[in-house]
Amino acid sequence: MPVEEKNKKKKWIHKLRNKYRLVIMNDETYEERLSFRLSRLNVFVFTGAIAILLIILTIYIIAFTPLREYIPGYTDVSLQKNIYDLQLRADSLEQTCRVNDLYIHNINNIISGKEIVEALPELPESTANYDSIKLERSVEDSLLRAEMESQDQYNIAFYNEPEELYKGKVTSIANFNFFTPLKGIITNNFNPAENHYGVDIVAKRNDAIKATLDGTVIFADWTLETGFIIGIQHQRNLISVYKHNSSLLKKEGNVVKAG
Repeated sequence: MPVEEKNKKKKWIHKLRNKYRLVIMNDETYEERLSFRLSRLNVFVFTGAIAILLIILTIYIIAFTPLREYIPGYTDVSLQKNIYDLQLRADSLEQTCRVNDLYIHNINNIISGKEIVEALPELPESTANYDSIKLERSVEDSLLRAEMESQDQYNIAFYNEPEELYKGKVTSIANFNFFTPLKGIITNNFNPAENHYGVDIVAKRNDAIKATLDGTVIFADWTLETGFIIGIQHQRNLISVYKHNSSLLKKEGNVVKAG
């Protein structure tokens, strides 16, 4: 190696070890506040140590804390186990719902004088066109809902109270707030003298029928006489029945709200 290159290398190493003083002074009085003796080598070592420390801290956070889930490519190791547990619970709930539906169906068979079955019968396929059904809430429907909910907000009728509060009291059905199940033209009114225990309404094709009160669906099936039928059990031993439907959107055991 030439002498000049050796001298340059020694000079560069010597510069790394040269001491410098970093002084912090008061700008007005020039009073010395702090002072540090530094060299270029010390600055490089300190900067490298800080960088290594930050790298180690980042690796620790990624490897041992839940923050790694926010980094693309990483996921929670227990996620698969949780998904498997949720699938087992969903299967158990589905099996329980099937047993409950079969139980309600057999109760309906006992009441109707039919035989008890061991499996639920399949509903016949409907040829109704569901593409034309649009369940969009209109502005008028939203206003009607808001009006009905505000009217019922402070309702103190006995049918909304616990059982022990209305024992021994007689409540008229006129105090009930019924929701209009369907808007249309009434073609036949309720007439017990002619054994007509319902109201016939003509409405648009595939118009949705709403529940008149809160309750539980106890019957949802197809019959030869009146087609698809839904029966809902309400409070105070009140039952509402909806006949001549083109299709069924609820099953036995479903809980429905008024409207």
